[in-house]
Amino acid sequence: MDGTSPLVVNPSEEDQAGDVWRACLDLIKEKVNTQSFKTWFEPIVPLYLRGGRLTVQVPSQFFYDWLEEHYYTIISATIETVLGKDAHLEYSVKTDDPQLEIDYQIPPQGAPRVERRAFPPQPTSFTTLQPQRPADRSAEAFQSFLNARYTFENFIKGDSNQLARAAASAVANNPGGTSFNPLVIYGGTGLGKTHLMHAIGNYAIANGKARRVIYVSSEKFTVEFVESIQRDTANEFAGFYRSMDILIVDDIQFFAGKERTQDHFFHTFNELHQLGKQIVLSSDRPPKELKGLDDRLLSRFQWGLTSDIQPPDLETRIAILRNKSENEGIDLPQDVVEFIATNVTSNIRELEGCLISLMAKASLEGRDITVDLARDVLKVVVGDVKSPLTIETIQRTVCEYFSIPEDLIRAKTRKQEVVNARQIAMYLAKEMTNCSLKTIGLHFGGRDHSTVIHAYQSVEDQMRIDQKYLSNVTQIKRRLQMIGHV
Repeated sequence: MDGTSPLVVNPSEEDQAGDVWRACLDLIKEKVNTQSFKTWFEPIVPLYLRGGRLTVQVPSQFFYDWLEEHYYTIISATIETVLGKDAHLEYSVKTDDPQLEIDYQIPPQGAPRVERRAFPPQPTSFTTLQPQRPADRSAEAFQSFLNARYTFENFIKGDSNQLARAAASAVANNPGGTSFNPLVIYGGTGLGKTHLMHAIGNYAIANGKARRVIYVSSEKFTVEFVESIQRDTANEFAGFYRSMDILIVDDIQFFAGKERTQDHFFHTFNELHQLGKQIVLSSDRPPKELKGLDDRLLSRFQWGLTSDIQPPDLETRIAILRNKSENEGIDLPQDVVEFIATNVTSNIRELEGCLISLMAKASLEGRDITVDLARDVLKVVVGDVKSPLTIETIQRTVCEYFSIPEDLIRAKTRKQEVVNARQIAMYLAKEMTNCSLKTIGLHFGGRDHSTVIHAYQSVEDQMRIDQKYLSNVTQIKRRLQMIGHV
């Protein structure tokens, strides 16, 4: 240290910082899932507020890096909303050696990063995040607000989203040129609607299918419309949105009750549609079930294609976790993948939130990623959890019960005792897991789904006529039920 006197903070600055940060948290809570909020935002401590500069403390460099990588846009927009366009956010990052601290100045997206030595040195380092400024509505080059991480390549396709994904791809390849105009994607929270919408815009721009594309939430559209009225710039506002090649509007259910906004959007919709421009919308339910919206708007929402996204099945959840962990450079053990996928079934956002929390806990605590660590994380999210009952566990338990080598159950042998054990294992796999018939067959030496169906029916028939056979199956099932609970 160079003898510089310690930083003195006025108590009122601490109080103000706390009030401002609580206001920020209230907004952030609406934009991220519960587990991500608890993991990445609750540990942040507000230090002080000076003018429009808010300083907060985070527990580690890893923590800061994750916030910058994954929540830059959300935090920037929130700080701007609470403190205004000229606001700044500084992170105080704890380090063991204050002499080595670096102050990272993060400019608006697209500009190079600038690094410089902190001055004067303090017990903590400061990282400044500058909020993004609103797009220049009059400029030819404008901000599309598309998230570059959301692409078709990293969208995991499954039975629950196949139609929506195919329709989105068709729209991205030929904006305004298909009968899918508008394309309305609906479904519950965290199922991938927003991912698909961003993927449409990213693909269209990258492949020269469209030049002017913008993503906007219904809330942001409404706020901007009200501001344009207050500033007497409604014509410029209308002209900007009606100049788009692709207009993407998220959560249209929030237009409910906003009559003037609906009226303005109605005319924007008509203008774009008549010009052959593409409109992509999302909501939490089918348009016909939306309340508080003008009938003429609802009618137009149903002109094109309406497609839903359902919660993902087990195989899709496993694929999502695999894809996410690989993208983050994490080698996630198969038993951990199956454990999380088995116990988190509601939506993709919660699934990814659990994975993020797991990686954070492992990093911050210096622990290996195991089922036990995953169980600790999931207890916060879903309470009591089950251990994953895998096909391998079922095979091992059946073979132990009948005292036969486990590899034989996957072999092509037709010995009666092996065939009997194999059929029972297939039956229990279908009964006690969410795996598809194809997946079950693959675990038994690459057999097809018809073999699994035959095995299932054979066991059902045999249990009806043979009490000893029924007793064997029942006892194995009880063992598996004990294994399958924590």
